[in-house]
Amino acid sequence: MRQYQREKNKVLVIGLDCASPELIFEKWLDELPHLRSLLQTGVHGRLQSCDPPITIPAWAAMMSSRCPGSLGIYGFRNRTNRSYDQLKIASSRDVKVDRVWDILSKAGKQVIVMGVPLTYPVNPVNGIMISDFLTPDIRSEYTYPHELRDEIAEVVGEYVLDVRDFRTGKKTKILEDIYEMTRKRFKLIRHFILHKEWDFLMAVEMGTDRIHHAFWSYMDAAHRNYEAGHSFEHVIREYYQFVDAEIGRVLELLDKDTTVLIVSDHGAKRMDGGICLNDWLIREGYLHLKTPPDGITPFSKANIDWTRTVAWGDGGYYGRIFINLKGREPGGIVLAADHERLLCELKEKIEQIPDDQGRPMGTKVYRPVDLYPRVENVAPDLFVYFGNLHWRSIGTVGNPAIHTFENDTGPDDANHGQQGMFIAAPSPGVSLDVMRGEELIGASLLDIAPTILEILGHSVPADMEGRSLCIRAEEAVAASVSCSYEVGVYQ
Repeated sequence: MRQYQREKNKVLVIGLDCASPELIFEKWLDELPHLRSLLQTGVHGRLQSCDPPITIPAWAAMMSSRCPGSLGIYGFRNRTNRSYDQLKIASSRDVKVDRVWDILSKAGKQVIVMGVPLTYPVNPVNGIMISDFLTPDIRSEYTYPHELRDEIAEVVGEYVLDVRDFRTGKKTKILEDIYEMTRKRFKLIRHFILHKEWDFLMAVEMGTDRIHHAFWSYMDAAHRNYEAGHSFEHVIREYYQFVDAEIGRVLELLDKDTTVLIVSDHGAKRMDGGICLNDWLIREGYLHLKTPPDGITPFSKANIDWTRTVAWGDGGYYGRIFINLKGREPGGIVLAADHERLLCELKEKIEQIPDDQGRPMGTKVYRPVDLYPRVENVAPDLFVYFGNLHWRSIGTVGNPAIHTFENDTGPDDANHGQQGMFIAAPSPGVSLDVMRGEELIGASLLDIAPTILEILGHSVPADMEGRSLCIRAEEAVAASVSCSYEVGVYQ
């Protein structure tokens, strides 16, 4: 690869979880002066998320340049083995490969890592680490080194890891908490820039995700709960403006040797409702209970008859289906010879489930081999994107209908979109400037880690699955020049 010769290169990454390219690039760009300035001086574009486009696997995939299949991480909760009841919340211990800050630390670079998902529990780095929103609370070991917590308290007071109750009806309190969290996060970023040595600094802000889930229906006229003129109608736009201003205050502190990356792990879209996946499986004869549920019941508490069940599902922003395969699951009944037929049958039937008005939903069903070059740990047998992610999957049983408009985890207005965004404003000499102000098509979140390493003069590991945005930009320019030349020749 090309090595950048300048020794002072730095990289600042500001992650905006769930930040929507439609909102930033299309709807509000003129109202976001600092993001617009970065866009005009660098390259930007949509960033294809991973499958599934979920916060936990997405940030791990971005920072390791490995897809969820290679990581063996498929969501917040993952099966730890082939038993029916062993589910585990993902943590930093589940990431078995080096991420960017690990590679840079080993190379002697100073790193600062703040709030990047899947960093709890914290691991030693050559610098500073503050763990993510899955940290139980700030009484936990959420900083490296340990004594950093005292400095954080002096700078911002009580640090806010996350807005804990963003799926409630207490909208004013949610909004206040989002602003408090974001204000403290950016104050700490500025403190570290001014008072710490660093080559790589990355911070992820969760407020963009939380405000989408809590307030999307007030903004989006296509949402079934939209009310024109509501007092919350502009809170998402106003929050984006606030974040833009906070980014501007950070940019004022940077020197010319710093490349700035603004990235999101996935996008956002309205949520139309939920599909009760396990109730559908019961209705279709794939899942059987020994006794009827007493009202809406979590799947873990349902009395499943595993001797008659061939498939069961899990809820979340996407649906997961597992086959009760003989010889694999402890009470498996599906013969290996029938596995392929059953997968095809379920895929066809699920994709034909209509919405609550009987209209086609555009549901997409995938097998792991459709999505990943390799599959580690216990992956779902089928991934289900109901309504192309406009509908979530409901895992409970005993619901009165297959379609529901009550979320099983609390009020939620938005689901995740498959495209996030990036803006890359390079320091002098970094080849991203060959596309100054232009849009780069075809970028993936797997490309971010190789980009960071290349800019900082480090070789890109051969087993990373993405490609540097610098290389992509150079290729795009070369292709454009070639096309222009050919047009000129034949005119």
